[in-house]
Amino acid sequence: MNIGFIGLGNMGGPMAANLAKAGHNVTGFDTAKVSINGVDIAESATAAVEGADVVITMLPNGDILRSVADQIIPAMRHGATLVDCSTVDVDSARAVAAQAEEAGMLAVDAPVSGGVGGATNGTLTFMAGGSDAAFARAEPLFDIMGQKAVHCGAAGAGQSAKICNNMILGVTMIATCEAFALADKLGLDRQKMFDVVSTSSGYSWSMNAYCPAPGIGPESPADNDYKPGFAADLMLKDLRLSQQAAESADADTPMGQLAQALYARFVEEEDGTGRDFSAMLPRFEKRNREG
Repeated sequence: MNIGFIGLGNMGGPMAANLAKAGHNVTGFDTAKVSINGVDIAESATAAVEGADVVITMLPNGDILRSVADQIIPAMRHGATLVDCSTVDVDSARAVAAQAEEAGMLAVDAPVSGGVGGATNGTLTFMAGGSDAAFARAEPLFDIMGQKAVHCGAAGAGQSAKICNNMILGVTMIATCEAFALADKLGLDRQKMFDVVSTSSGYSWSMNAYCPAPGIGPESPADNDYKPGFAADLMLKDLRLSQQAAESADADTPMGQLAQALYARFVEEEDGTGRDFSAMLPRFEKRNREG
């Protein structure tokens, strides 16, 4: 396929490189000057999408996505497919999909999980929203860039799935960090707590696969001085998207709301910027009951 790729940062760059490595003709654009193996770099976003069968976007937020869509949709050929892999608000995802469809194109919102490592290794998970026809057009590319793609429903469903998942992740990581800090103060050995919880009803991905305690469980960012696998800043972004969606849908999400407030304090007022989201554990270690 001829593929246009807009947004060649830490995630988009490796994704575009994997598509090129698989034999597709990839033309990319980014506002920063970049060089990606196998990818032709265009002078503008509109130049990158001209004649493309599929255009993929990987952008920071909904406002930028809407702005880029306004530029590229008029330049895309009729019948092409727009695949947005950004993590943005549900309303923006739906608006851009409607804009593309009105212009005679197929559209998929397909945010990812798996981080930079998943993008580099082609092991991402895609959560896709859009028509059956749009998903079918994008699926072969998902197979190259990732290891799993789930068609979640109509436009916006991919974003909905991503933010619901990450709201759970934020809440469970906080609870896991709180539990380790409490165990310390109760004199309970961390390894013993892990051995019990990881095989009991407290089991979670945060505990078993991404343990925030150094030296406990499988290797995780905690064993690398909390250098980000998934940055606290990005968790805060996703929690804010979850609460924006909850407000729009009139949904009661008190734990999600509290998780957003805690990560906001951690990132904006404490030392969370640039650290992994599991660095909540050393934060709780230093705090007492009164904060």
